[in-house]
Amino acid sequence: MAGTDLKFVSEERFARTDTSVTGQALKVTAGAPDAILIVASGSGAAMPHKALIERGYKGKIYQTHGAASRDLMRVGGKDVEGAFVVAGPGMVAEQLPANHPSKKVAMAYVTAWEKVYGPNTRNPFAAHAYDASIVLQKIIPIALKTAKPGTKEFRGALKAALENAGPIPLFHGTVNYSATNHAGYTDDTGVIMRITNGDWKLQ
Repeated sequence: MAGTDLKFVSEERFARTDTSVTGQALKVTAGAPDAILIVASGSGAAMPHKALIERGYKGKIYQTHGAASRDLMRVGGKDVEGAFVVAGPGMVAEQLPANHPSKKVAMAYVTAWEKVYGPNTRNPFAAHAYDASIVLQKIIPIALKTAKPGTKEFRGALKAALENAGPIPLFHGTVNYSATNHAGYTDDTGVIMRITNGDWKLQ
């Protein structure tokens, strides 16, 4: 991979409807990689992970944001112990240092969400909607000062307000939009969690 010391040794794919990925696991582990990245979501991320462990793979296994739910642990059981999972910091809100930009907003979400749905029910997907609402609450009042909702001018005012809002702490990290950056997330946004004793642990 350009600019790094990483060397890719294999790439395998599977479909949502697959009931086994033994063949793919054998091909991937044959290259004896130091680490494997699984790109899947929810409980579907557990199947390839389990297949790798069953094939005797001992290296590091990483999962993406899509797997950052307790479905991974529920389905994967002991086989996913030790897995590394990237996520928005709010997934481990309680473990964040007090001065972390996302601590306050993430804890507010977690408290409200889990009051309704129960302990350990937070997930990154619903939190994206929460984050969007925070951004809208910040930029809509600014846009309303210069334009009327439903007009082209209002849409332009929303865009301008977003691009000039400055850093906005969210559940998933801090966004800082600009005219040339509509992805928004700052470099220190994400966290890496590790499944430890059947729970998330901030790394």
